[in-house]
Amino acid sequence: MARRPRATEPNALRIRLIELLDNFERHLNESDLRDQVRELVPANHLLRDLGVSLLPQGDRLSARERILAYFRRFPGQVIDGDELMVVAGISEYARRLRELRVEEGWPILSGITANELRAAENEDGLDGEDAMPAMRPDQYLLTEDRQDRDAAHRWNIANQIRRSSAGARDKILRYFRANVGKPITSEELRYVANISDWPRRARELRTEDGWPIITRFTGDPTLPAGVYVLERDEQAPAHDRHIPEIVRREVMQRDNWSCRWRGCGWPHGFPAQDHRFLEAHHRVHHADRGSNTPENLVTLCNLHHDETHRTGVLDLAD
Repeated sequence: MARRPRATEPNALRIRLIELLDNFERHLNESDLRDQVRELVPANHLLRDLGVSLLPQGDRLSARERILAYFRRFPGQVIDGDELMVVAGISEYARRLRELRVEEGWPILSGITANELRAAENEDGLDGEDAMPAMRPDQYLLTEDRQDRDAAHRWNIANQIRRSSAGARDKILRYFRANVGKPITSEELRYVANISDWPRRARELRTEDGWPIITRFTGDPTLPAGVYVLERDEQAPAHDRHIPEIVRREVMQRDNWSCRWRGCGWPHGFPAQDHRFLEAHHRVHHADRGSNTPENLVTLCNLHHDETHRTGVLDLAD
């Protein structure tokens, strides 16, 4: 059984630790290696107790509860793993961290996943102050101070899909379709796909296969960082599909990442809760053998894209 920290004031622990280390000088000069190591065990315990004591009622909480309390003091801030080890009072803090994500549904983003998302955002030209922060692999971020009660159930589904023989993109799609309309974290998608290039596969489902997957950059700016939602369990018509990503990006850059519909210009000037997002529209429809070239494509928000296909009118700004 793990050793429980002792209830002591931080300053009292500090004084005891200093005294112990001062006395250790004699052991450095007189004792053998085994005795030296044994004399440092109490210092190790005191140091852990000191870290635990920094949190209010820290000795009364479990290691997992202390980690969560620390995250909730600093939501949205990047936190080093070493910090979590100090407040947890144990070296196996990473396991407790995983339990918080998987069993209790706290949206804690790892540095590994954050950097995969950041690379995907940069590839899409989505940089700026809202971009995913650069993080080291041993850093973490509580993206939202809210617990997801359904997370444990979803992780069970994710585990079943992960073990299947399907490709990464099919696994991601199966997981989305098992959770239509529900916020899904990037950590879940990374786990299901079991590859580092999972953001590209998720994007391909939206841009090539026409699945209505939204994020804070592609549909709902109010979503937290690293959260995805499959709005409906249906694909878009064929005209939305199979535009190569490199071509789509060239079109978006040419059109200054804004809707070219007359008087629109989204996202410029629209409120944060607006759910429009940008898509590439075929001037000559894909169904009419229109080519996937920049000359035949124009940037529209999803609302005006739907309007164009519903009415047959393409009202572009000059």
